[in-house]
Amino acid sequence: MRLDKYLKVSRIIKRRTVANEACDAGRVLVNGQPAKASRDIKPGDKLEIQFGQRTVKIEVLNVADTVKKEAAADMYREI
Repeated sequence: MRLDKYLKVSRIIKRRTVANEACDAGRVLVNGQPAKASRDIKPGDKLEIQFGQRTVKIEVLNVADTVKKEAAADMYREI
């Protein structure tokens, strides 16, 4: 699954366009490397997302095309 779509489906970032802009600005790292929005994400990848002054580190547990709001938090684990 594409990185920008994963961020939207897992509800880490609300809109896919915002996720795409964050990737283009270099605020998203996958396994320690800057990632483009089109990068494929698989379980076990570690993401670092910079929200202003705060950095969120998560590990991808599950990849699914559609998820209900209640199950979205089960797609990742905060480190």
